[in-house]
Amino acid sequence: MTKLSRKLQTQKRHRRLRRYLIGDATRPRLSVYRSNNHIYAQVIDDSAQTTICSASTVDKELKEKSEKLPSDCNSSSIVGKLLAKRAIKKGIKQVIFDRGGNLYHGRVKALADAAREAGLEF
Repeated sequence: MTKLSRKLQTQKRHRRLRRYLIGDATRPRLSVYRSNNHIYAQVIDDSAQTTICSASTVDKELKEKSEKLPSDCNSSSIVGKLLAKRAIKKGIKQVIFDRGGNLYHGRVKALADAAREAGLEF
């Protein structure tokens, strides 16, 4: 029996999670994608198949403040706060958190905690 690579394990977990995580207009899905260098988060209405708002470490607003954000928990918390601010501005207070198959630890946890502190409920 062969062992799956880390990427395949993440994809397998994500497929398993997506069976149950469905966002709608009243409670959209906060989806997180984590790469080696960056973290991306977006609030998605699955019923209309639209992205309501998004934020990432490569966002123009964050690049104006600093030249390059490192791939650490501090950057993830900045992205979480920015995403929560944008979602609340569009009238969204409750979301369903989709960790994207990643373990709820480190950068993903930092983003979630920052979004909660900024006012999102999940």
